[in-house]
Amino acid sequence: MNVTQDLSLLSLVSGASLPVQAVMLILLLASLVSWWYIFLKMMMLARANDEADAFERAFWTGGDLNRLYESVTAGRRSAQGMASIFEAGFREYARLKKQGGMEVSDLIEGARRAMRAAYNRELDELDAHLPFLASVGSVSPYIGLLGTVWGIMNAFRGLANVAQATLAHVAPGIAEALIATAIGLFAAIPAVVAYNRFTAHVDRLSIRYESFIEEFTNILQRKA
Repeated sequence: MNVTQDLSLLSLVSGASLPVQAVMLILLLASLVSWWYIFLKMMMLARANDEADAFERAFWTGGDLNRLYESVTAGRRSAQGMASIFEAGFREYARLKKQGGMEVSDLIEGARRAMRAAYNRELDELDAHLPFLASVGSVSPYIGLLGTVWGIMNAFRGLANVAQATLAHVAPGIAEALIATAIGLFAAIPAVVAYNRFTAHVDRLSIRYESFIEEFTNILQRKA
């Protein structure tokens, strides 16, 4: 019973040395923050995908572009995603056309630059927090390994004061040290999986946005 109690998870964590406990705390905080970002990013990407679907349905119904622009800008919150790209391009196109005396190529190029700027802003927002997940996924195992090495080193140093070393003397120290590696893997694996999944999702959205820019540019060229 004493061995089981001594090797319980709580007992091992509380009995670890201060450097190992600091490593565990850092990894635990990194894991909590990464999970928070994972849930935020899941909701953000799902919303971006739904908004892109809704805007494409409204755009390809063949309605008046002026009316669509008014509906996009009439919302309480600013347009997001594909609607933001459309708003920027059509606003710049209308502004340049209102000035008069400009070539069609200049109108189209101005609208394209405005859409590209909006496209870059949208991608920056979609990529937010992904570098943190990548860092947690790549660094956490090494931080956990640092705690493990430190704990094992202390365990073997403690054997210097023991006349006859047995597994019972060294097992608690090694178990304490290995918990740091386990926590590091617990923080790293979800972060890596989420990073790869979210990156693929962002890439798909970026392709949809770029395709829309090209298609809308052709429509504006015919309209001009």
